[in-house]
Amino acid sequence: MNTDEYIMDGHVKWFDPGKGFGFIVATDGGPDILLHANVLRNFGQSSVTDGTGIQVMVTKTDRGLQASEVLSIEQSLEPVSSGLADFAEFDPEEIAAAPVEPARVKWFDKAKGFGFANVFGDDADVFVHIEVLRLAGLADLLPGEAIALRAIEGKRGLMAAEVLPWESAVPRD
Repeated sequence: MNTDEYIMDGHVKWFDPGKGFGFIVATDGGPDILLHANVLRNFGQSSVTDGTGIQVMVTKTDRGLQASEVLSIEQSLEPVSSGLADFAEFDPEEIAAAPVEPARVKWFDKAKGFGFANVFGDDADVFVHIEVLRLAGLADLLPGEAIALRAIEGKRGLMAAEVLPWESAVPRD
């Protein structure tokens, strides 16, 4: 391993998917670390919410510290029902028992706070609320983006109860 590289834990100071970058603050302090959108995409995400815990490989460059690889993004331990009345009647065990399925984002409007995805092989729309994204450490979704989700049948149809990196739906051999 390059001696100018090291693993760092911290949290996202801010990230703007439109600009294609943001910054991380190290838990131990020090200068901000640049987080480029390509590095985040290599991890399987197009965005990340401010304040989300993150572990990255950091490289020292002529222009400062830069994340070269995302190793992990902290998932919120808060129950989904905390911000969504639609999920209040769901049993957390029912959500945990739902299969993790690969899906593709149909569209998502951050300003409206929701969008839809389709599970691979099924054209039924799955409603995705922005609060579910925030619990996953995501700030936004892009049309065509691959994700994994747990869908629950709700009052208004299929709803994403959990959104995960798409690799979560890939069977491990």
